[in-house]
Amino acid sequence: MKKTLSLCLAALLLLPLVFALASCNKALVDVENLEGTYTRDLAGTTLNVYNWAEYISEGAEGTLYVTKAFEKLTGIEVNYSTYESNEVMYSKLKSDAVSYDVIIPSDYMIERLISEGMLLSFDPAAELSNYHYIDEQYKNLYFDAENKYSVPYNVGMVGLIYNTTMVKEAPDSWGALWDEAYKGKILMFNNSRDSFGIAQALVGVDLNSTDKADWDKAAAKLTEQKTLLQGYVMDEVFNKMEDGNAALAPYYAGDFLTMQEINPDLAFVYPKEGVNIFVDSMCIPANARNAEAAKLFINFMLEPEVALANAETICYASPNTGVTGNPEYSLADNEYLYPKDLSAIKTTYFRDLDPSTRKYYEDLWVTITTGN
Repeated sequence: MKKTLSLCLAALLLLPLVFALASCNKALVDVENLEGTYTRDLAGTTLNVYNWAEYISEGAEGTLYVTKAFEKLTGIEVNYSTYESNEVMYSKLKSDAVSYDVIIPSDYMIERLISEGMLLSFDPAAELSNYHYIDEQYKNLYFDAENKYSVPYNVGMVGLIYNTTMVKEAPDSWGALWDEAYKGKILMFNNSRDSFGIAQALVGVDLNSTDKADWDKAAAKLTEQKTLLQGYVMDEVFNKMEDGNAALAPYYAGDFLTMQEINPDLAFVYPKEGVNIFVDSMCIPANARNAEAAKLFINFMLEPEVALANAETICYASPNTGVTGNPEYSLADNEYLYPKDLSAIKTTYFRDLDPSTRKYYEDLWVTITTGN
């Protein structure tokens, strides 16, 4: 769900037929083989995009600079800003302080936004010429059963990252994050839903439970862990794990690949108790001021060359068959992104929960992290 650019970007340098020619230190701003039709009728307007940090190809080391390429193609200025969690994004949208045209939330948050009337309904199959590139297995998912509000962007799972020089035996359980032997060397999500999901899996309760007693059990487990932690982190996890300053951290599989490029001592496992699987999708807020430009941008993001640039850069699994079917795609056989036997991993999607349950666990989280 979040990325810091890594050496995996270098893979794109091996794709000379994919992008317009450029020197290795100059960002690409042209796409050679566009499959969609793009108008300049909206040239001079502004498109406000709100995305996870480092979650798009931005031209490092001669790779495609996606937003600049879109600007050059359409004449639409892209105003691009970032967030670090679904909850931060939701709060910003709810405040009405700003208006966005494209957002990229996760599944359970999309479910909430739809239920609150905060997303624009449209017909991707009819309005986006590149929508056919979305793999059928990522259509009609629980959070958007009729494909009226979202277009899949990336797919991932949460797992456990560990430093092989600091952890004695390869862990297979979330319990490693509670191991006294690693006191002061353990990191935890600074994110209520992800942290609770790990604790819930460990104590054996449903990640989408509405029973307050289940949340209490998970909260007790998280409270027990607190004295062992080096800290709660989100994007800070990259530097800490890459520099060898922590032994264990839960995070997203795609981000692990980024970190491992910097620190080859890092390894990764999907714990036996189960993990969260997620789909991040492109959506248009109901109050978008430039919805037609948003549709152009989403269609552009589905272009096989553009989707490949993003997939190689951010190292998440792609729902785009133009990527997964491309023989030049360097991560096609990656065991973490595309496990050969996904059924061997216990996976659960987060669901949007009722307001009472949501407030209950969010209050618990404040108590756990602040003591108040």
